[in-house]
Amino acid sequence: MTAPSVEPFVHPALFYRGEEEYLHGTVPFVRDGLKAGEPVAVAVPGPNLAMLKAALGEDVAHVKFLDMTEAGRNPGRIIPRVLRAFADTHRHTRVRIIGEPIWAGRSTVEYPACVQHEALINPAFEGRDVTILCPYDADRLDEQVLTDAYATHPLIISGGRERPSTSYAPEHVVARYNQPLEQPAAAEELAFQADRLPGARHFAVERAARFGLSGGRLEDVALIVAELTTNSVVHGGGSGVLRVWAEGDQVVYEVRDHGNLDDPLAGRRPPAREKPGGRGLLLVHSLADLVRLHTGPDGTTVRCYLGQA
Repeated sequence: MTAPSVEPFVHPALFYRGEEEYLHGTVPFVRDGLKAGEPVAVAVPGPNLAMLKAALGEDVAHVKFLDMTEAGRNPGRIIPRVLRAFADTHRHTRVRIIGEPIWAGRSTVEYPACVQHEALINPAFEGRDVTILCPYDADRLDEQVLTDAYATHPLIISGGRERPSTSYAPEHVVARYNQPLEQPAAAEELAFQADRLPGARHFAVERAARFGLSGGRLEDVALIVAELTTNSVVHGGGSGVLRVWAEGDQVVYEVRDHGNLDDPLAGRRPPAREKPGGRGLLLVHSLADLVRLHTGPDGTTVRCYLGQA
């Protein structure tokens, strides 16, 4: 259970070892929220979801449950599609959410996006009446993951005790994991500008089909590439380079341009209703299985991974 805080937004990391500690840290959190009349959502990986449901008994009827391996497959869509989607539905009352975006089995390719997500939760919810509890499996996750959790969460719960993090610095985490992306051994590429946007979409879809994607996934590719290449033309200096390759059972698309993305929450928050635009990168996060991004003075690279749904 989290202690009272002077801040509206509360964001503790729960370090647990085994089922007993997991339930000890999560079940009272849920029940205390229900007792206080707070809407509660739980978004954790499937096995932990089943464990929590069994432990909550009849209280499950009053909680919203999501399997994070599906809802948060791409960490970049967790804030808008999971956390904000729930919190914004209950704007006039405090809400509680359990979110477990990092679990044993997340790949090294996924992890930088995961830890940046955890860091960005803080500015995304600053000033909001929301408590988001993030469990971390201290037995199965790498030590670096736990170290990063201290930097992305102002509060740490471990061994049943809560204490402030002594190394909380989420903005440093966002910057530290904003590294140039490793380049593939081989990729096909196409340079584009405004008059070649239709050709870029055709190039992307044709390669997706060749690499084994089909059906609705080809439509997703067309939408993703259309949004990214259009953004490059409008915001990235008028031109860019599209690259595509296969990586395992996924097809990877990368768009590079000369723009600089100065808002780390771009694509991770619902766009303001009164402002046009701002929906392109949000759509990309919604459709892709994973989005990796690097931005700096020399330009921006957005890389999207898609497997057959």
